[in-house]
Amino acid sequence: QVQLVESGGGSVQSGGSLRLSCVVRGGTSSRYCMGWFRGRKGMGVVVVDSEGTANYRESVKGRFTVSQDDDRKTLYLQMNNLKPEDTADYYCAAYEPQYGSRYCPPSYNTDHYPYWGQGTRVTVST
Repeated sequence: QVQLVESGGGSVQSGGSLRLSCVVRGGTSSRYCMGWFRGRKGMGVVVVDSEGTANYRESVKGRFTVSQDDDRKTLYLQMNNLKPEDTADYYCAAYEPQYGSRYCPPSYNTDHYPYWGQGTRVTVST
């Protein structure tokens, strides 16, 4: 059974930085497509394909950076120059390539993601 465990988040003032982490535990797949969403099944902030290539929402480009460990089982989200409108519950999500494939494309469609983290709160004050 796949479990996503998130950490990080908190409260900062506008212009501050935070780093979120998401670890994939369990499961048998060696590759996952992953993403960070505001709200469970909400708006995608950044999504990553199974090769580690990221696609960012326009509103966070240049401020947010996603990275992964070599095993692609840990996803980080470095958030810089945070704005009050970034305030949200952030959820990590993952899905596996289809059977027989080693690749899955990045997706903002929350219906593609069967696995979700518990969510972590990010609050940005003025």
